[in-house]
Amino acid sequence: MADFDFDVLVIGSGPGGYVAAIRAAQLGLKTACAEGRETLGGTCLNVGCIPSKAMLHASEYFDAAANGAFAKLGIKVKPELDLDAMHGQRKDAVKGLTGGIEFLFKKNKVEWVKGYATFTGPNTVKVGDRTVTAKNIIIATGSSVTPLPGVEIDQKVVVDSTGALELPKVPEHMVVIGGGVIGLELGSVWRRLGAKVTCVEFLDQILPGFDGEVRKEANKIMKKQGIEFKLGTKVTGVATKGGKATLTVEPAKGGASETIDADCVLVSIGRKPNTDGLGLDAIGLQVNNRGQIETDHDFRTKVPGVWAIGDVIPGPMLAHKAEDEGIAVAENIAGLTGIVNHDVIPSVVYTMPEIAGVGLTEEQAKEKGEVKVGKFPMLANSRAKTNHEPDGFVKVIADAKSDRVLGVWCIASVAGTMIAQAAQAMEFGATSEDIAYTCHAHPTHSEALKEAAMAVTGKPIHI
Repeated sequence: MADFDFDVLVIGSGPGGYVAAIRAAQLGLKTACAEGRETLGGTCLNVGCIPSKAMLHASEYFDAAANGAFAKLGIKVKPELDLDAMHGQRKDAVKGLTGGIEFLFKKNKVEWVKGYATFTGPNTVKVGDRTVTAKNIIIATGSSVTPLPGVEIDQKVVVDSTGALELPKVPEHMVVIGGGVIGLELGSVWRRLGAKVTCVEFLDQILPGFDGEVRKEANKIMKKQGIEFKLGTKVTGVATKGGKATLTVEPAKGGASETIDADCVLVSIGRKPNTDGLGLDAIGLQVNNRGQIETDHDFRTKVPGVWAIGDVIPGPMLAHKAEDEGIAVAENIAGLTGIVNHDVIPSVVYTMPEIAGVGLTEEQAKEKGEVKVGKFPMLANSRAKTNHEPDGFVKVIADAKSDRVLGVWCIASVAGTMIAQAAQAMEFGATSEDIAYTCHAHPTHSEALKEAAMAVTGKPIHI
């Protein structure tokens, strides 16, 4: 049997990759992780989830101080925006967390092989000038921004999500191309800091993939917050000149075109798997028509000893999905049973209020059979009322016969935290009655989930 440098080599140190590497090392496997960035953590920690949350949080405070929310609470202030300091705290958060991964690698004896890995043959990759062999190789290279054909991203006037985090001044008018999670989050940051924001979405509603009622309500709330929407609209061109941009747009179903002037354009139409440069041809591995690597239930590719997880394989491109797959793949390599329940993966939009869901939408559930739905408005929740957070609702979708919960959707200031309870309940096969008869602390936002579950059988108390 051949001698290998490592039992496991992980390509990529994002949430899937670094978690897979740490778990493999914990299970006694000699592990390395190839990463070409100067810091660990991938898109999520460096230019994605983490820095965007730092800007969302800070901009929410600024907005509350500037636009009357603090005054309602009896706090009179006149805020002044220090954008450099706001960017500074974002960078500090990133530095602390990426450094934390490096510490965890050292603690768990994971070797960081610095550079980008390319397959040169089965069990062999080249990283810079170094050739590394491993008995098992996990592809965890994540995803990158989907380009808009004919539109050049210069990171000054036309930016992607990375550039939108780094803007040196608040734009006068930002146009966001794409009404998905990233566009809404980053658009809302700059709206709160003073920009006029217009969101252009090809589909007839924002947040594709979310529950229909949630999509409509989210649209209404965002409009109220000052974001202008052009739905069912296609961008046919973006021309830049002298630090300004002119967009040409037309109705998606055909019609007269018009132009929109902006000083910042954010392209956020989705993400694509990072497989270029991996040398997959050298091991006879093809991607599917969406550019993804297909795997079996255990995350094996069709090439023996090569595994794949996260954004490069089918499924939602979410950091927490990748993390769970990272643990599972390491356990499978170690001879244990690693499982991810892909039917219970929560999705969250970190706007204010947050929007979250897990399981089936009402539309999907109805396609499968008869359902019962319970809803409860946040307006009737005592904690939301005292916090002046009336927007949103919780919705529980249950099977009409078995009462088993099929999906939970909510819009609330802390929806991202609330959804964990729903996910856990569904993981245990809970019925709406199980949630309804579980005692919830008072006063909390989570009581809205209990009331929505009670509403499935027509028994909510507070409406």
